[in-house]
Amino acid sequence: MHELSHRPGDRHRIAIGPGGVAVGDGDFLVIAGPCAVEPGDGLLRIASAIAGSGAGMLRGGAWKPRTSPHSFQGLGVEGLAPLVAAREATGLPVVTEVLDPRDVALVAGSVDMLQVGARNMSNGPLLREIARAGLPVLLKRGFGATVAELLDAADYLLAEGNEDVVLVERGIRTFETATRFTLDISAIPVLRERTHLPVLVDPSHPAGVARWVPDLARAAAAVGADGIMVEVHEVPDSALSDAGQALTTAAFDALVTSLDPILAAVGRRRSTVAAPVALELR
Repeated sequence: MHELSHRPGDRHRIAIGPGGVAVGDGDFLVIAGPCAVEPGDGLLRIASAIAGSGAGMLRGGAWKPRTSPHSFQGLGVEGLAPLVAAREATGLPVVTEVLDPRDVALVAGSVDMLQVGARNMSNGPLLREIARAGLPVLLKRGFGATVAELLDAADYLLAEGNEDVVLVERGIRTFETATRFTLDISAIPVLRERTHLPVLVDPSHPAGVARWVPDLARAAAAVGADGIMVEVHEVPDSALSDAGQALTTAAFDALVTSLDPILAAVGRRRSTVAAPVALELR
């Protein structure tokens, strides 16, 4: 029995960032941005584009946990400044992943939400330190974790007094190899029945292929998710991380437009910043 996360029927609404972008209890949050913060000003251009399309929040990994040690691991602390600059330019609140408990305070001073990635869902010391930072937390389901184990991980955060936890279904590993992971779409109504916490879907990681992402995102909206988290890049083929699953900014714009009638049908409203700024950048 999940003493803290198991409060069915009591929907929790979370306000994120200075502008109070909302998620949960009818507010559908669209989080978008590149998998990793890369050198140059590409992040600012991506942030401008997704703000203009109606995203409510910017994602970008300063540190990247990768399967291979030879893959791009992110810019580290140098990746925080571009996130801050993009937030100041567009008004979009920012979320990034933290890998090390020693970095939590530093990262928390630069962003509006802290992410626990799939590989760290069961990292108790990291969960406790992140919970104490005083920011909302995005908790991704591990690709080998059950729904019950995800809720146990959420309880680590809630037990430290942080009520603002958002769960993310990002696909689990099964015998199927046609997709990168298997999106457990049935987990959404199960989680919404078993917990009061908002539940998002990351359609990018289970698809692994950009052209399949929009359909999974629309399925998430239809099944009752409280939002989606999508990878977007201005030139996906040149992305340093997860290039194959990133949407172009044009494809993301079309996706957001296609979500609105689905959200209206299921009684959701898309959450946006009060006055998003779409910059004209060259």
